[in-house]
Amino acid sequence: MPPSLSVPYIEYMSRKLGVGSTWTFSRIAGLAGLGFAILIASTNAFLVPAGLPHTGAETNDVVQFFTTQQNTVGLASALAPIAWVLATLFGAGAVSVLWRSDREQGTAWSLVGFAGVIMQNITFTGVMATRLALASTTTQDSSTIAGLWALHNALFIFNGTFLALAMTGLSISGRRAGLIRRWHSGIGLLAAALQFGSAVLSPLVIDDPGPVSLLGLVGWLIWVVWIVAYSITLIRLTSVPIQAIPNNRRTGPVESFRSDHRQADPPAGQRRHPAQQRVEPPESAQA
Repeated sequence: MPPSLSVPYIEYMSRKLGVGSTWTFSRIAGLAGLGFAILIASTNAFLVPAGLPHTGAETNDVVQFFTTQQNTVGLASALAPIAWVLATLFGAGAVSVLWRSDREQGTAWSLVGFAGVIMQNITFTGVMATRLALASTTTQDSSTIAGLWALHNALFIFNGTFLALAMTGLSISGRRAGLIRRWHSGIGLLAAALQFGSAVLSPLVIDDPGPVSLLGLVGWLIWVVWIVAYSITLIRLTSVPIQAIPNNRRTGPVESFRSDHRQADPPAGQRRHPAQQRVEPPESAQA
């Protein structure tokens, strides 16, 4: 009698995620996330030493920087569109992996995270636009400079809100799906709290942020670590087997991604996914 045939769930997920192909969307998204992290870190690495004014800086310092560092600001502005494209690819790739788990659990945390990524792109477009405008201003009218710089500071501060949304949504969704580890989700939520705290408190002390500015800085540094780790996870999806474990609605969601090939039988009374159904041979073949 020939043995019963079965279709492992890993094959179903492989078809869904494109595992087996060198350039799957999850791998492209992961590489985009790494590129985004490298780009924003590199941009700040040469803007800050060049003297980029901090929030609450005096108008004279702002004028000095944007009149002497026009080429530096121009280069950073030219690289910004690349960063926004990479960030969008990263967010979309994360959603493509997590959306099925979200739907099974009746949530949409991955969409919350993706919305944060998009809003972050839009807000930082305003930040870079004001910097470019400051560097391109031919008149040295202090009121004009002060107005543009105040707009820049407001956009920069509120940008933390959307970074917090991105990390909160993707951290919760990734953890509930079993895609990321507990520590990874933890630092994401910590950084989100710091960024959101900075966005709430900084407008109250915008002229002299003081220690409040450290909240945003620490949160931003953790954000870079978080996105690098998330990107590596997305890249590795093409090189390790992925297996979803159905959620147990009585005990809450369980991990949806595993690295082993075999899947345990579901609890009594729990239905298998169609791709997991056993295919029994006809009775004539069992004789």
